[in-house]
Amino acid sequence: MKKSKISPIAANAADTGKMKEEGLADVIACNSAICYIDGQAGRLIYRGYDVIDLARNSTFEEVAYLLWYGRLPGCTEFQAFLDGFTGSMTLPVETVMILRMFPKAATPMEVLRTAVSSLGHWDPDSGNTRLDACLRKAQRLTERIPLILSSHQRLREGMEPIAAVMHQGIAYNFLFTLQGKEPDPETVRALDVSLILHADHELNASTFAARVTAATMADIYSAVTSAIGTLKGPLHGGANTEVMKMLRDIESPENAEQWVLNQLAAKKKIPGFGHRVYKCEDPRVAVLRKYTEKVTRKTGDTKLLDITREVERTMEAHSKVFPNVDLYTASLYHAMGIPLELFTPIFAMSRITGWTAHILEQWNNNRLIRPSANYTGPTSLKYLPIEKRTR
Repeated sequence: MKKSKISPIAANAADTGKMKEEGLADVIACNSAICYIDGQAGRLIYRGYDVIDLARNSTFEEVAYLLWYGRLPGCTEFQAFLDGFTGSMTLPVETVMILRMFPKAATPMEVLRTAVSSLGHWDPDSGNTRLDACLRKAQRLTERIPLILSSHQRLREGMEPIAAVMHQGIAYNFLFTLQGKEPDPETVRALDVSLILHADHELNASTFAARVTAATMADIYSAVTSAIGTLKGPLHGGANTEVMKMLRDIESPENAEQWVLNQLAAKKKIPGFGHRVYKCEDPRVAVLRKYTEKVTRKTGDTKLLDITREVERTMEAHSKVFPNVDLYTASLYHAMGIPLELFTPIFAMSRITGWTAHILEQWNNNRLIRPSANYTGPTSLKYLPIEKRTR
């Protein structure tokens, strides 16, 4: 019996166990003490703390401290941390000049990517790679990303940027500098909780991109810019935008069931459902559902929430796919008066804490991230001079 010929490369891959699922789904890329996801039980853990417990009791700033320092702070050190947060909550003059130069067609994610990349030029710790300097840079990035977003949004709407209010938090100041008025405390808390829930999610695509860049010993601004560029992709950061488009397409709660059934019959994905890791409902959904109900009750406009509920009810009855974190953020951010084009950038406003925590962890025990590819092409082609090629 004639033996089949197997490429030595393919044989080697099979022998050494390198034939992995595409997309690195079954590959462990690093050790990390930052975030743990139990996809079977539906749990999300930050540094040992259940994210539901943090959302119930903590603040976004305290969670930032937890992610960066590995523990929750005491009263005195947290106050010093907050003083550092609010003491320099301004954009460099040069950054505001850059924001004024963008064409009107530039999207907020494109603006954020470029503006963040430029921030390193005016950072007093630029070039300083000590841990304390990198922590200061992480804090500045967390302060300034919301201001970049709100300032650019006001400029593109023909208004001038507004200065942040000292000794107020990230959620408060984003709403204040975006809308130019005192934000409702319950809305501020809802946004703060949303920021907590989005602060980290293990090795998602943007976090992995940040760690790959950091592993080359590039600076923190380069690594964060890589993360933002990755988040910009519709398969990662654009999911809540797709949920909003779905809600607008459905138009009314009465249309929701048939719309979903038509999509399922056509084998189309329903935005806001399904997750690569969770095999049950995303644990963040229940928290966001509650806060969406609170904020929409205040506004009196429950239409999008009602559509969302009908979509969720229909999916529960006719599908085994569970809701994810994006399902309720769309109607929540809409109820807050936040424009659709800022939904994905808000993701970055929160995830900057997780990105920078992973960058710092990568540097703490660094090794260049250089995976191998499973080669599927030919291996024995012979070179022909160009005049002898048939094409």
